[in-house]
Amino acid sequence: MDHLSRLFGSPARLKLLRLFLFNDDTIFSSTTAAFRSKTLKDTARKELTLLANAGIIRKKQGKKGDKQGSGYVANKKFAHYAALQKFLRDSTDVSDANILATLRRAGPLRVVALSGLFTGAVEPKIDVLVVGDRLEERPLAAAIHTIEAELGRELRYASFTTEEFKYRVGVYDRLVRDVFDYPHRTILDRINAN
Repeated sequence: MDHLSRLFGSPARLKLLRLFLFNDDTIFSSTTAAFRSKTLKDTARKELTLLANAGIIRKKQGKKGDKQGSGYVANKKFAHYAALQKFLRDSTDVSDANILATLRRAGPLRVVALSGLFTGAVEPKIDVLVVGDRLEERPLAAAIHTIEAELGRELRYASFTTEEFKYRVGVYDRLVRDVFDYPHRTILDRINAN
């Protein structure tokens, strides 16, 4: 358990706080909040009740025909809302080693480049670029979901085989160029991608 989860009482509470404060206009049902934060449904319901009682989030009833429906949303009128949001943004960081260890569950990696959310660059269309041969899509999606739960934000990602990646680099593919032409961090490079 990291230091912040000790400060906030539990890892589940910290993940839910990040989810709501980093997506402050989105209404989440308790089931969706549990899924997005990778917490058990019962734990999520208990923590959501606690956060609602503290005034950090509030229940919101969706209007008839509203596609978001009813659930919980961040309470922007909470007295320390901006300070808490800034603190969580400044203190939320997933280490490169943790990202690599999580992504390795999908198979052997050749290149991992971080952009967008990780670098503050607005232009790139993806946040994580993964290159590897024999990558399995379901474990990769699950690994990305694990990282999303820690960050409290949804990530955009793309994966390629080594051959496909080299071809895309060779033809100056826009998606690949959007990563490498803008601020990015290459945390693993076994094929000299840059």
